[in-house]
Amino acid sequence: MSLIPSSIVSAASLDEALAGTLLYFAADSGTIHMLESDGILHLKAASGGIPDAVIERVRLVPVGKGMAGLAVERGQPVTACNIQTDASGDVRPGAKLTGLEGAIVVPMMRYGKAVGALGIANRAERTFTEEEQTLLHAIGSYLAVQYG
Repeated sequence: MSLIPSSIVSAASLDEALAGTLLYFAADSGTIHMLESDGILHLKAASGGIPDAVIERVRLVPVGKGMAGLAVERGQPVTACNIQTDASGDVRPGAKLTGLEGAIVVPMMRYGKAVGALGIANRAERTFTEEEQTLLHAIGSYLAVQYG
């Protein structure tokens, strides 16, 4: 766990862990979803002024839908340098309502199984480096074990 910043390790809740993650990555917004027994990803934490209309759309996310659902389904990070212009099909139209551009969602892994999704984004275009993706993935897995 030495890779994971102490502000995240010492967090008392998912909200605090998300805030610490955003601060560490200099990101503007983020979400944490956890897979529940109904097979749906449930929003557990959100930060960064995400509009209420968007929060309602992402409160429940089916596996395989949107960036969070795809990250869980694939067990791999899903990224978009610019959500507003993304043509990959990985970004749902509602994501454009956030006004955000550079985004990444990583699966939160527990014992080799995706049990949630951790996403962060910036208001400007951003491509996350391999090192950033690896660290964010480690943070997501740490949180999955601690809070899942």
